[in-house]
Amino acid sequence: MEQKEIFQTYESEVRSYCRSFPSVFTRAKGSIITDADGNEYIDFFCGAGAVNYGHNNDYIKEKLIDYLENDGIIHALDMMTDSKAEFIRYFEDAVLQPRGLNYKIMFTGPTGTNGVEAALKLARKVKKRENIWCLMGCFHGMTLASLALTSDKDSRKGAGVPLNYVTHIPAPYMFEGLDTIKYMETLITDDHSGIEKPAALIIETVQAEGGIHVFSKEWLQAVRSFCDTYDILLIVDDIQVGCARTGTFFSFERAGIVPDMVVMSKSIGGYGLPFALTLFKPELDIWTPGEHNGTFRGNQLAMVAAKAGLEYMLEHNIEKEVARKETIIREYLMHNIAGENAKIRGIGCIFGIDVGTGERAAAITKKCFENGLIIERAGRDNSVVKLMPALTIPDELLIKGMDIIKNAMNQ
Repeated sequence: MEQKEIFQTYESEVRSYCRSFPSVFTRAKGSIITDADGNEYIDFFCGAGAVNYGHNNDYIKEKLIDYLENDGIIHALDMMTDSKAEFIRYFEDAVLQPRGLNYKIMFTGPTGTNGVEAALKLARKVKKRENIWCLMGCFHGMTLASLALTSDKDSRKGAGVPLNYVTHIPAPYMFEGLDTIKYMETLITDDHSGIEKPAALIIETVQAEGGIHVFSKEWLQAVRSFCDTYDILLIVDDIQVGCARTGTFFSFERAGIVPDMVVMSKSIGGYGLPFALTLFKPELDIWTPGEHNGTFRGNQLAMVAAKAGLEYMLEHNIEKEVARKETIIREYLMHNIAGENAKIRGIGCIFGIDVGTGERAAAITKKCFENGLIIERAGRDNSVVKLMPALTIPDELLIKGMDIIKNAMNQ
């Protein structure tokens, strides 16, 4: 039986990305992925945002190999270990404190949705309210509480049960002239709104799966003020657009705000290893021991990779590098692709080309793959071609990848 037949015969129909990228892949380095036939592809997918520092980053790999060769503990639940202590110390000293942030660190289960679930449980516990507000167009995960937030219709269908205790607020880009802050204030102050005051409002500062919608600094600042005024916790989901993707380590830094909670996963794992964190202000830490747990919340290898990833990010000025690459991406897209049928949105190293229909976007990404570029779609009807290269991608590969997109759109 050939390799492709193995997947078609034995793997569940739930498989997804392999249908868009129908090759058997064997190796990856930097921003190049190679398949079993020796074909090379430029990677604008980046493990759905999990490998910001490129595939098999040499610096991180060396730290992992050293740890393995010295028989470092791999699985430890939430016991105390050297690797966890080193990660916490570095994260505090090099990332949080220089930014004036004071957060307790919670090691949840290993995926982003685990971190979101923990944040929601804690917010409800702290505020003693059941409802959570989120935005239309958001994606926060596929487990039940996270899925209740996620607005994508097809994703929600898979729940099989009612998805309750959530109110979806129109995103600020959706209706011309609608003041979403005033809208939320009305829901709280109008005794006939019919909407319960929430424990928290959870947002992505850039809706990625929602179609690459970048919320303005002014709107983010207004949201922070709104939450302060009405005693609502502000949760920022930085799972996909954190770890320097937008040009600062935390995506909310550009607005000068401090969320009450932050959820991180994907590239916080450093090397594509499963890892998630929920950060929250110390006064919110009212958990009882073991009240939220998970067998793999102590992924020590991921902690080693995470610390190394942070070291690499800071020592190589990745935030500054992303700001430089943003200019390259924006200028290329605006000069070569933008038009009546191609709307450009983005920040840092995450951009979207809204081509109007999912059918057209699918045809473009299919042609891109045939020509050596791995790139996915996002947004309503999956009509947005989503650029998300590694933050370390060389300029020539970045431009070559965008050339492939341009040519695919012209064919």
